[in-house]
Amino acid sequence: MAGLILTLLVTAVSFLIISRLPFLGIEIDGFGKAVITAIVFGILNAILLPILTVFTLPLIILSIGLFFFVLNAIIFGLAAAIVPGFSLRYGFWSALLGSIALAIINSILLRLVAQFT
Repeated sequence: MAGLILTLLVTAVSFLIISRLPFLGIEIDGFGKAVITAIVFGILNAILLPILTVFTLPLIILSIGLFFFVLNAIIFGLAAAIVPGFSLRYGFWSALLGSIALAIINSILLRLVAQFT
């Protein structure tokens, strides 16, 4: 349970970091909205990603796995549509770049936290 809460907080901080990058076009109102966004994003990833993966398996195979970036962008965009106070200025491109930046920053922060715990 503590690991889940720690991952949630790291993801919320990652959302705040990517919202401060000016070229992505991602806007989050504050830390509270970032936590809600991290929760919604995690739930959407847990529920929708396996379903979308099954339906788009031929595209994933043809693109050698690169279509997963599109699936993550779709989930990122859905989270932006659900959570008020989390918006994407440039639509799909913000979602695509934001999901890539989130994965990179989240993995870096999780490794840093894992070293200190």
